[in-house]
Amino acid sequence: MQNPTTLERAFSLARSGTCLGVSEIRQALKRERFDNVQAHLSGPSIGKQLRNLCQASRLQAPSESPHQLG
Repeated sequence: MQNPTTLERAFSLARSGTCLGVSEIRQALKRERFDNVQAHLSGPSIGKQLRNLCQASRLQAPSESPHQLG
């Protein structure tokens, strides 16, 4: 099995809901030792797509409210 590219991993992180935005995705990719992170994520279209995915993932994630904890 082949390792994901920088962009594939960025989109995976965005969909996962673990990153709040592009800056957190960049940090995660650097921690995971992906190359040329800034170059891969510098375009406005990529940034917009990643931000939208992060936001959608947060909206779909189940949130814990006091009513659910009972």
